[in-house]
Amino acid sequence: MATLCHSAHTRTFGKIGRRNAAKVLCSTQMPPSQSTIKVVIIGATKEIGRTAIAAVSKARGMELAGAIDSQCIGLDAGEISGMEEALEIPVLNDLTMVLGSIAQTRATGVVVDFSEPSTVYDNVKQAAAFGLNSVVYVPKIELDTVTELSAFCEKASMGCLVAPTLSIGSVLLQQAAIQASFHYNNVEIVESRPNSSDLPSQDAIQIANNITDLGQIYNREDMDSNNPARGQILGEDGVRVHSMVLPGLASSTSINFSGPGEIYTLRHDVTNVQCLMPGLILAIRKVIRLKNLIYGLEKFL
Repeated sequence: MATLCHSAHTRTFGKIGRRNAAKVLCSTQMPPSQSTIKVVIIGATKEIGRTAIAAVSKARGMELAGAIDSQCIGLDAGEISGMEEALEIPVLNDLTMVLGSIAQTRATGVVVDFSEPSTVYDNVKQAAAFGLNSVVYVPKIELDTVTELSAFCEKASMGCLVAPTLSIGSVLLQQAAIQASFHYNNVEIVESRPNSSDLPSQDAIQIANNITDLGQIYNREDMDSNNPARGQILGEDGVRVHSMVLPGLASSTSINFSGPGEIYTLRHDVTNVQCLMPGLILAIRKVIRLKNLIYGLEKFL
């Protein structure tokens, strides 16, 4: 998606990973004092970054302390986010300087990382060096990176959330699918997306991952079928996914279970990036209590 860089107001796991590939535990400490949480956003000029700037600025007990990106340097974070008033926080490409400024005030801070898989490890490590915990939402992050981050956070006693999704609705859909999978022998995932990039989607892969290795084999009658019309099999337990691509169509994920005489369907529709903001605000509030890494927003629900 193209990045908007003018100062006017703008709007805007083939083989599936194993569920236990990045198994980490959540340990909490006593909550810190009720001071304002200073938030630094990496990837600030992306659509999700701009939306997060506005959400953090409006959230109770939070304030934007830094907007990091390699584009739109010097422009006001509020203006590029379409806010009515400037925030007097310029977009910078110097994370160290912003973190150092927060560390000097001894304030509670959180780094929100929307960057790229190749930079996540260094960003979390740098944030920890200045005493800040991290929230990472980089959907294509490798599980090897998550494992490395987990080891680092455990050793450094620093908190980090790595979230495959920040959508609370998506998390609830996945949890409901796990419950249903114990009661039905047939399941198919049907998703729709406005473009064909990265299909099947991370949501579909995560759902299939969650209901794999639960002692259930799905769709036994034609599990070995290679007919393309039957969709792609994710994992080894027969979960099939069908992806529709229609421009203008809202992103949607449905999970269809069937048993004798009934169909049970779970569905989640997404209309825009705002769906990630409640989960993001929740993650920021919770991650400041952590002393290690956890994987998945569901740990906070």
